[in-house]
Amino acid sequence: MPRSNTIPRAGNLSIGDLSRHTGVNIETIRYYERIGLLAAPPRSQGRHRLYDEAHRQRLAFIRRSRGLGFSINDTRDLLGLTQGHNLTCDQVKALTERHVADVRAKIRDLRKLDRVLSQLAAKCKGSSVPDCPILDALAGNPCVGQRTKEETPAGSARSQMTR
Repeated sequence: MPRSNTIPRAGNLSIGDLSRHTGVNIETIRYYERIGLLAAPPRSQGRHRLYDEAHRQRLAFIRRSRGLGFSINDTRDLLGLTQGHNLTCDQVKALTERHVADVRAKIRDLRKLDRVLSQLAAKCKGSSVPDCPILDALAGNPCVGQRTKEETPAGSARSQMTR
């Protein structure tokens, strides 16, 4: 019998249904329950979890928050505003601005990483010589282009790796 795409009535969502309707993995749902981000639902007589619409809405909020890169703790704080706790819109704005600053810092770090990796790749000729400037750089040796075997110091990490 084919499964319906409609949401079962309130209180009758299985964990699998909740996962399908929110796009959140079943193990992640269980994790959110364990850490208290999502309230544990009542269970059927057969001990199956029975989620309701409030669970689905909260989990969708959590998924969107996490998708935007907010931490678990930030998500918990954001949920506080939606639940009528003492978190103000001003505090949410400050939290979001801190998150934006973190994202921008990560972008700067990624751009630097891109430059360094591109420079390393450009120094490598891709030939079959035993010395590789990328491996030399990873081993902590100066990366000055490919060296011949005679130019490679006998004690270098790369030389030791090829012995």
